[in-house]
Amino acid sequence: MAVTLFLAGDVMPGRGVDQILPHPGDPRLRESFVRDARYYVHAAEERNGPLSLPVPFSWPWGSALRVIEEVAPAARIVNLETSVTRTRAFAPGKAVHYRMRPENIPAVLAARPDVCVLANNHVLDFGRKGLTETLAVLSRAGVRVAGAGSDAVEAARPAVVGLGEGGANDLVVLAAAAASSGVPPGWEAGPGRAGVRLLDSATSEIVEQVATAKRAGNLVVVSLHWGSNWGYGVPAGQVAFAHRLIDAGADVVHGHSSHHPRPIEVYRDRLVLYGCGDLINDYEGISGFERYRGDLRLLYFPDLDPASGALLGLRLVPVQARRLRLQRAGSRDQEWLRSVLTRCGAPFGTRVESGGDALSLAWKQM
Repeated sequence: MAVTLFLAGDVMPGRGVDQILPHPGDPRLRESFVRDARYYVHAAEERNGPLSLPVPFSWPWGSALRVIEEVAPAARIVNLETSVTRTRAFAPGKAVHYRMRPENIPAVLAARPDVCVLANNHVLDFGRKGLTETLAVLSRAGVRVAGAGSDAVEAARPAVVGLGEGGANDLVVLAAAAASSGVPPGWEAGPGRAGVRLLDSATSEIVEQVATAKRAGNLVVVSLHWGSNWGYGVPAGQVAFAHRLIDAGADVVHGHSSHHPRPIEVYRDRLVLYGCGDLINDYEGISGFERYRGDLRLLYFPDLDPASGALLGLRLVPVQARRLRLQRAGSRDQEWLRSVLTRCGAPFGTRVESGGDALSLAWKQM
């Protein structure tokens, strides 16, 4: 019996999303042109219609929740890209800051994530004090984290999800963030210093951890925040490192940071998601880069062989953001995503096919 995972890209319930929830935090911002987080709420309302505030905690997930529950994955992994804190001290040198009030954490828990990846370029937007509070809030909520911690040892520690009976022992999730995604070098975790795990200085160690976890009979996911926000090109260095991880024993490379889905590869029967795209954010009313259709997002459901970790199939469910809420994408939008992912996946030997209300991946043996 296959092990099904739910993987998502960037879940960003801070800033504008935080303002529509039952316990909105301090809306003040320090962006060049926006000084109040409620601006992003008004921009979304102007584009797609008014909201009745506050919305329920489940609102940002919308119809995605029903899809996830129907699939009933063995583990759910998201990149949580916000600080969850009441701290008011903005991290210096950042153009954009994301913060969600801790009382709004039920909005994250609505999807019942097993692992929240914290290795990204917004988790320290309110400094190390904000990260420490974020870690405490998630710990109290019973959510495992990967990629950030109170020191370097904790930031490097994998999240482990028990899979119960079957060919695999556990699901091991390792996470790191690359400087290419906008993570300041000063955010790196160190001895006695809270922070994120930086990929740039931990590549060999991560490869060794992958090999160790695989030798123990586990399924291994490596979650990486890397690359730029826009575009379908994948740097050669990312491809080489993804292959190196799989050669070492990784079963899934879970890439994120881009605001839209990027190419998918199957290397040695293992899944590589070079960029999952955003899932939840407050970008709905922001203009620019429309050709990438950032309003369209994907829910990723890979089926893995429990004994070997080989990819058996990948189901992709398209959703669309409207009024800061996810809804099922229409047939035209689904076809647009299918066409784009097939075109940009061609160099990797993958194509995306339609199948009723979802998409699926087909691939050549590489």
